[in-house]
Amino acid sequence: TYARMATVSLGFNIDSPRWDQSTFVGRLKHFLNITDPRTVLVPEEELDRAKALVEGCRAGLMPPGSSQEQLLYAKKLYDSAFHPDSGEKMNFIGRMSFQVPGGMAITGCMLQFYRTVPAVVFWQWVNQSFNAFVNYTNRNAASPISLRQIGVAYVTATGAALATAVGLNLYTKRAPPLLARWVPFAAVAAANCVNIPMMRQQEILHGITVTDENNNELGRSRRAAVKGIAQVVLSRITMAAPGMIILPIIMERLEKFTFMQRIRVLHGPLQVLLCGGFLLFMVPAACALFPQRCSLALADLELELRDSIVAKHGDKVSYVYFNKGL
Repeated sequence: TYARMATVSLGFNIDSPRWDQSTFVGRLKHFLNITDPRTVLVPEEELDRAKALVEGCRAGLMPPGSSQEQLLYAKKLYDSAFHPDSGEKMNFIGRMSFQVPGGMAITGCMLQFYRTVPAVVFWQWVNQSFNAFVNYTNRNAASPISLRQIGVAYVTATGAALATAVGLNLYTKRAPPLLARWVPFAAVAAANCVNIPMMRQQEILHGITVTDENNNELGRSRRAAVKGIAQVVLSRITMAAPGMIILPIIMERLEKFTFMQRIRVLHGPLQVLLCGGFLLFMVPAACALFPQRCSLALADLELELRDSIVAKHGDKVSYVYFNKGL
């Protein structure tokens, strides 16, 4: 394929985001682009072509006649479907572009079916299964995790979610109805605090690769892993919060109207659609809370790693950089 390509001056770096990643607005535009749920429908063959085009551009080659718009669209598909560390195609359930369709269905059902213990158990289990796919897919790929560790993380997070949900569900039986509607969010928040660190435990135990500003490897840091994972946990909770906190208030008031009492069968689909509206904005907004390329001051690193960097580079390195995952 490359034999038929021409060497060109691209005018931009195909691996650099189009917008300034040092600002929230720039990161928001970036993630609005790559979390676009429409990219989930793109055929596998087109994703592979996009990857080939991106890799060709990295080598300074591209098909004659290709426009910058085509390059940018290929980059959008590549960023949405391929892991930033390994370059491997991610399973579509775990992609951030699937968060809106997948998340709206599950979250809507959790908010609708919160009254009985069997329903709570089922939908929390479905949600944690979905989260396990997402957390594994968006881990730092440089830190492998075994099937046993995945299983332990999955069971632990599901157990935390179920314990929180069922416990609060029973506790709020006599509480105001609105409190009961907020139980799913409490369970989701608790599970995220367990699921993500457990699924990415290898990063905490063995550290993740950190680099200088020019992407030269400097070593592995556990503190960098902890910082990155903590930011991901906060982002995921923020992603779910508006829909799972505000939507119950909306439904609590809507259900008092006579017309809503006549169409109870449509309450579930309505909550799913409203969740989709929240997630359409909150997925990119939550991803944009912190830079994808996270930084950590040299002074905050482990003593051994810090001494090693100073011995090799002197005072040239003030910060180290790493991919925090999503």
